[in-house]
Amino acid sequence: MAAKLRKGDTVVVLTGKDKGKQGEITQVMPKDNKAVVEGVNVAIRHTRQSATSQGGRIPKAMPIDLSNLALLDKNGKATRVGFREEDGKKVRFAKTTGEAI
Repeated sequence: MAAKLRKGDTVVVLTGKDKGKQGEITQVMPKDNKAVVEGVNVAIRHTRQSATSQGGRIPKAMPIDLSNLALLDKNGKATRVGFREEDGKKVRFAKTTGEAI
């Protein structure tokens, strides 16, 4: 099945402690049905200092379930994603505006 949300998409969080926050997807894990969104679901990780890294308390964006994310359309509203064929190619489109993504 084709991916409705992809790396680089701007999304909004629908539920949870970060509800309403917006960010860009930096990584998608389709097997786990999760995505990492910049600035969302941030946890503090304690890392030991090494020759290459400083160490200390480092904020890290943790994965969030894809079902808790919605794509933002050109108007800045959450939208569902559909698929259609244009010129023989399968493209994603926003259900609210009908515009291809």
